Amino acid sequence: MIPYSVLDLSPIPEGATAADALRNTLHLAQEAERLGYNRFWLAEHHNMTGIASAATAVVIGHVAAGTQRIRVGAGGIMLPNHAPLVIAEQFGTLATLHPGRIDLGLGRAPGTDMLTARALRRNLESSDNFPQDVVELMSYFADAAPNQRLRAVPGVGTQVPVWILGSSLYGAQLAAHLGLPYAFASHFAPGALDDAIEVYRQTFRPSETLDKPYFMLAANVFAAETDAEAKRLQSSMQQAFANLRSGHPGPLPRPVEAIEDVIDPAFRPGVDEALRVSVVGSPANVRAGLAGLIARYQPDEIILTGQIHDHRARVRSFAIAAEAMLSLGGEASSHSQAAE
Repeated sequence: MIPYSVLDLSPIPEGATAADALRNTLHLAQEAERLGYNRFWLAEHHNMTGIASAATAVVIGHVAAGTQRIRVGAGGIMLPNHAPLVIAEQFGTLATLHPGRIDLGLGRAPGTDMLTARALRRNLESSDNFPQDVVELMSYFADAAPNQRLRAVPGVGTQVPVWILGSSLYGAQLAAHLGLPYAFASHFAPGALDDAIEVYRQTFRPSETLDKPYFMLAANVFAAETDAEAKRLQSSMQQAFANLRSGHPGPLPRPVEAIEDVIDPAFRPGVDEALRVSVVGSPANVRAGLAGLIARYQPDEIILTGQIHDHRARVRSFAIAAEAMLSLGGEASSHSQAAE
């Protein structure tokens, strides 16, 4: 019984606005709740004209207020961009407003280019302090000690669940050392996936938070009624990655019939490698693809993402994926309409 979740970047499609993207995010979260998804996570990116979730805690609050029971969180907050106390106050406030529903995933990348990173952070070496910052942040969510002078208010005593996110062995080692759940960014950087899972599971140290490893696999899903339509939908994300790699990021492109006609051949291998942990196709092929990922990596949970230009097609893609997970014995959350 594997829970299944959603990672949403609140994409801004060509021809649309950030307001459209945020409305679509809330609607997708409401549909995800109905379809039995366990979590709905949003990610911190800055100075990206195709992503509307830069103020991640604000968007999480909007989604949590517009849903009833699905867990909502960050996948993730790039902690070196922030003082731990500020994040503790933000997520402590969210957890106070929405008890038992808020998750906090933490990463150490800036989530942007270096020019923007300088605008976000006074000290570009702050990522070197990531382990200490994680421990400090977690301490603000704990019960206050007698005569404790520094507290996150709200935040103290909320026990917000903290995850480590990563795309290298660094995050795997840290999550194992701290005894925290771990999510690997295999949806865009799968190179170290196998090694990271092995390191995390073999070196995990039980903690007050977790008595055994808990690994969440991230995968792209592009599902439609036919394989051809699913591949067409995927072409938007392929173009977006090629644009990013070539230094020209922008809104999420419209899909095309033949991706080879619009991507520079020099960038195609890199795009294919970045997106290789993807499931693309009709309902039957999506089911088979998800089954293959689960069999290979044995995740405790799977989180699905997929930037699709047309919002209705994106919602349908996640619906097909939910149907596939249920048919594979996936665990629908108790908040789903089917469970009710």
